[in-house]
Amino acid sequence: MTRSTLKAGSAVLLAVFVALAVAACAQSAAPAEQSETAAAATAVPVAAPATGDSASAAEPTTAAAASVETTPAVVLPTGELPATSAPTSTPAEEAKARPIAQDIPNVEGIDAWLNTDEELSIQGLVGEGNVVLVDFWTYTCVNCIRTLPFLRDWWSQYEDDGLVILGIHTPEFEFEKDHDNVMEALETHEIGWPVAQDNDMVTWRNFENRYWPAKYLFNSHGEMIYSHFGEGAYGETEQKIRNALVEAGADLSDDPLNLPEDQVRDAAFQAARVGGRAPVTPELYAGWQRNVGVARSGRHPYVAQFDEYFGAILDGGDGVIDVEVPQDLQPHLLYFQGQWSVEPERIRHARVTESLEDYLALNYAAKSVNAVLTSDSGEPYRVVVTADGAMLSEENAGADIEWDENGYSYIMVDEPRMYGIIDNAQYLPQSILTMRSDSDDFGLFAFTFGVYAEGP
Repeated sequence: MTRSTLKAGSAVLLAVFVALAVAACAQSAAPAEQSETAAAATAVPVAAPATGDSASAAEPTTAAAASVETTPAVVLPTGELPATSAPTSTPAEEAKARPIAQDIPNVEGIDAWLNTDEELSIQGLVGEGNVVLVDFWTYTCVNCIRTLPFLRDWWSQYEDDGLVILGIHTPEFEFEKDHDNVMEALETHEIGWPVAQDNDMVTWRNFENRYWPAKYLFNSHGEMIYSHFGEGAYGETEQKIRNALVEAGADLSDDPLNLPEDQVRDAAFQAARVGGRAPVTPELYAGWQRNVGVARSGRHPYVAQFDEYFGAILDGGDGVIDVEVPQDLQPHLLYFQGQWSVEPERIRHARVTESLEDYLALNYAAKSVNAVLTSDSGEPYRVVVTADGAMLSEENAGADIEWDENGYSYIMVDEPRMYGIIDNAQYLPQSILTMRSDSDDFGLFAFTFGVYAEGP
């Protein structure tokens, strides 16, 4: 070994020792608060983007891990560093400290409270730190019925996190004001959250509401932060609920983010829409109050034979019409055969018959058909249902259809509610529905229609 080689080797060893010594000194000189800050940073996750699709969410990382790769080395000055002040409160604590809003609509004029032993107010609920979702509904409304599965899911998942669902049952028809009828509906639809019977629409007017269903979301300070009218937007609504709960201090780390999608429309209906021709029969009302209202607005009444229909209630008429169904039925209009009593909320079969000679007929466009019917006497009665001149089969029968020993398809009307009449295998742009009963209890309030792949 030469002298020059030994000299070079000594220089290398000296450089290594110096580097190790400097590193050791730097480690021992690091301030205690700096190491604690680094430890805290390691525990802070970087949130993944809220895409609504859990499969596309980015893997969480940490602030400390990110700083290792991106932050250059910093040479600290010598001497004592100024003390840093830690935050005095968390965002959730700051949110709770905000005052409760003063302009919250009052829940008042309530005839009865269901699923709760006490009268509730939005002010009181948010004052306890809750997030409140107000849901205006009525139990025969098909649009309301379609939203109930989503409400049940939210109530089940977030009740323990501070979500209170407050149902405001505001009736559309007189029989929906009956306490027993509403209680039966709560059981049928498995509704466990508090419901207020707003029979006189006092709370409805306080909210200046106009729709069934309608949802209003209040954060824990009583601020109305979101509203939605009608069906749909379920994923958006749940995300708003989650945001409000987190702001109120809820820990949703154990509640999976799996936002719901809106109901899927029938494939045949969607294909028809692409082709540009996909009519859907709108909701049809049989009572004269609604028919007079649409006539005054310049639109065609829901009833086709409107001359006889309105003549029965004008100029001292007795309210009974005797009409015949023509051979050609115009779409989306109600037709009647025989004697019928024209009443404010419905049209009722006006006599007892023996051979099903009186009936109603409708040329509709939809996948499913529902009817709101009652029995004034409390006695059940049969309504025979046909489609395009034939009895219904398993392929097109609604949820409430039965068959007798002769193959007649019928529904048994035994309570005031919405009945599932037709559920076709796919959307039909035209089909003739008839409903017949010998009972003078047979009274139609409304028809509703659907184009979803599943459900009413």
